[in-house]
Formats: sequence, structure tokens, C-alpha cells
Amino acid sequence: MLRRKIEDQIREFFTNESRALLVTGARQVGKTYIIRKVARECFDNVVEINFIEQPNAISLFSGHNGAKDLLMRLSAFVHKPLIPGKTLIFFDEIQECEEITTAIKFLVDDGSYRYAMSGSLLGVELQDVRSVPVGYLDEYEMFPLDLMEFFEAIGIPRTIIDSLRECFDARKEVDPFIHKRMLEAVQLYLIVGGMPAAVQRYVDTNNLRDVLNIHRSIIRTYKRDITKRDSEHKLRIQEIYDLVPSELNVANKRFILKELHAKARYARYDSGFMWLKDAGVVIPTYNIESPEMPLLLNKQHNLFKLFMNDVGLLTSMYGSSVRQQLLTNYIHINWGAIHENMVAQELVAHGYTVDNSLFYFNSKKQGELDFVIEHNGQVLPIEVKSGKDYERHNALSGVMKNVDYNIPLSIVFCQGNVRVKDSIIYLPIYMAMFLEHERDEDFFYKFDPPKL
Repeated sequence: MLRRKIEDQIREFFTNESRALLVTGARQVGKTYIIRKVARECFDNVVEINFIEQPNAISLFSGHNGAKDLLMRLSAFVHKPLIPGKTLIFFDEIQECEEITTAIKFLVDDGSYRYAMSGSLLGVELQDVRSVPVGYLDEYEMFPLDLMEFFEAIGIPRTIIDSLRECFDARKEVDPFIHKRMLEAVQLYLIVGGMPAAVQRYVDTNNLRDVLNIHRSIIRTYKRDITKRDSEHKLRIQEIYDLVPSELNVANKRFILKELHAKARYARYDSGFMWLKDAGVVIPTYNIESPEMPLLLNKQHNLFKLFMNDVGLLTSMYGSSVRQQLLTNYIHINWGAIHENMVAQELVAHGYTVDNSLFYFNSKKQGELDFVIEHNGQVLPIEVKSGKDYERHNALSGVMKNVDYNIPLSIVFCQGNVRVKDSIIYLPIYMAMFLEHERDEDFFYKFDPPKL
């Protein structure tokens, strides 16, 4: 049974809050499973309504006369008693029921029961779900398993993780034997990825063929979602999605519209990019004009890379032979795109997106930085190196020497051990699991009005 970090957040929410909970995320990341698991621990009575499996439930929310009317309908529909104060009602696949966004306010206001909701494609099909008034709904977003969750799933002891954290904090070398084994664990993650069904199948069987079949099934599910779009846009979305692996394999990994069509313009394909972003199946990473804060103000909308939401899916799209080559550390292939995708995933899972996007920096004069994030109130450049020449990074060195940017530290994630050289920290790539976005702290300011 896979342990997810979000379990503790949901458990604390169910214990201490009275608002409704909305868990969002791409398909197949484990939203339904995790809500069911924690709900059964926290409530005596759990009622579940799935709007795809039970489409007739959608009509319950049409033309209702407030909370009491809704609750009477729900009680009749589920054929089981709803116990006030002890029941959680879980609405799943809410993208199928537009009326849920207005109904949830009445239900929470009534206060008889607790509510959880989940669904996929919410950014696409149910954009109003986030318009529920403040005080009625909290939203948590789920992602595929990150590195730490994966390492725990495959049996790496917590004591090892803790010792690696000490090395990360103290900037000291990892024991060579542990370092080698952790790099091997990363190689496995590049193949299996973080989709819960794929990880669980690997844990149960160690059969990578089964894992590949699960990846293919998930990709087919994503493509079925695309085909539900209107005919004008679905072909463009399909084109973009199919091109992501090959575009990541080119020199600068930037998405080139001409690969879609000789006369392609960004405006024509914008809705396709937005659909994939809102569905959570790609990670857009935009170029910034300058590595200075705030990054969002430097964003260039028409220059970007697209990463997959899960590195295992990306590896599977490259073909079955890649899995064996990764495990044998076949040195004649550049694995840069796959490693970068993994780091992009980790940054997203750890809260480093701004406006649901990541950033990189590329200029003709200085070259390219793989990622640029805001960390502890400062700009932090990140390079990802999959080969042995990880100390060669002209663009990073140039940016760090530029006094106009005044950047104090940078990170190179690589195959080497921990090392600090001037303002550059070399970290084993598995230590990306320790890079965590700072939580917002209380910030008090009292205005003292002028007195006459």
C-alpha cells in the first residue's frame, strides 16, 4: 500500500476544518483512493457518489430549493442513513456535474455533514469550481509520486533518507556505496515514474513489462479525453501531445511550432496548449527575459518547453528499449530530457510553480539555464546534468558572474556527489527530493491612520 504525503494534510483537514475539501489533479494520480482511505479512518459513515458511474445523480442538483431539499434527495438516492455529525459525503468525478459548484455552498452552510470532492479536467470542463466563496471550500492538488514517496514505496529505509537529508543540509558527501545505490534507484524511477498504479504494480511484481502496459493504458486514457474535445481543436491538442517526447529530445528542448505546421502561429494553437496544461498532463516551462524577481513579470508566453506530467509516461513513449538502456546506464545516449522531466516534476510537486508554470532562461549571449525558481525570496538557477561532464556549464557560470543579477547561489543536479565550489552547489540528482518551497509565514502590518 503506497503512502502519500497528502494523506496527513487531508487527515488534519478532516479533523480540524468544517469546509468542503476539493482534491484536484490529472487523471490516475490517486485522488479517489486517497480520499476513500483517509475518510474511512476519520468518519463512521462515508457515502460516495460518482457522477460518471452514477450519471443519474447529476439530476439531483437541478432545480433544488436549498440544502434541505438537496439532502432529502441525496438520502433517497444513496439508500442508506446519513448520520449528522458523523457522515462524509464524497462527490467524485465532479467535472460531470456543473451544478455542484453552487450546491456545495448550501450544503456546507447547513452544517449537517462533511463533504469532499474530486475530479479530473477541472481546469478544462468545470472552471467555475474554484469560484465557490471563500470559507466554503479548500483545494489540495495531487501529483504523481515524487522521489521521496517512490523511494519509500520500493523499500528504501527511512534511516537512509534521513542520513541523505543530513548530507544535503550540511553540504557533505554521501557514503559512496549509498550514493551508487541511490543513483540506481533514480534510474528505476525514470522508468516506473510516479503514477500510483504503475508504482504499485512494480512493487507487487517487479515486472517492467506490466508497468509499461499500465503506462500505455494511462496514455490512451489521456488521448480519449482529448478526443472528447470539439473537432476544431482536438486534432491540434493531439498533435501537441504526441510531439512532446521528440521536442524534448532536440538541442534546446524548446517547443517549435513549425514541427506542427510549416505556417503555425502560437495564437492558433494556444487553446491546445492551455487544454493540456489545465488537464494537468503537461508541465509548461516558459522562458524569462532575465533571471530576476519577480519571475512572472519576465515571462515570455511564446517561448516555452513542455514536459510530461510523469517521467515514466515519457520514458514509455520513447519506446520499450529505452528502459533496458536506462537500467544498464547505456552511456551513448543523452538522457538529459528524461532527467530534466524528472526535476520538473519534482519542482511542481514541491510548490515551485508560479501561475501553474515553471521557468527557464535562455539568451543568445549567455546560453540556457534549465530552470529558474524563486527560493527563500531569491532567484535560484538550476542545471540538470545527466553525464559525467557536469562541471561544464558556461551559461550558469556566466549568469553567476553577472553582477547585475546578484544571484547568491545556484544548484547543479548531477550524477556526482555533494560538492560546493564558489557559489555553485553540486548535488546528486536524487537530492532534488529535499528542495522544498518555503511556506508562507504570517505577515502582520498594522496601519496607523493619521489623526487630526
